[in-house]
Amino acid sequence: MANIASAKKRARQSEVRRLRNKMRRSAMRTQLKKVIHAIEQGDRDKAQAAYQDAARILDVSANRGIIHKNKAARHKSRLNARILQMGA
Repeated sequence: MANIASAKKRARQSEVRRLRNKMRRSAMRTQLKKVIHAIEQGDRDKAQAAYQDAARILDVSANRGIIHKNKAARHKSRLNARILQMGA
């Protein structure tokens, strides 16, 4: 454990940020699963609605540094491609 006051504060801040990032990452993964579940059920309208929410959460996560911007783009691209395949 840190002895210096500033190091103690930094440890507290790091823990709060870790828990906040964990919460946001979990919410992001949950939203991705909702899209995938809707795709597997074959419900295109539900999948598109879930995709809109997932895309927003992915962008927010990327901007906040939770995930890399390319990872967010990759997820959005792959999910959108799967939704478009449903209509074909």
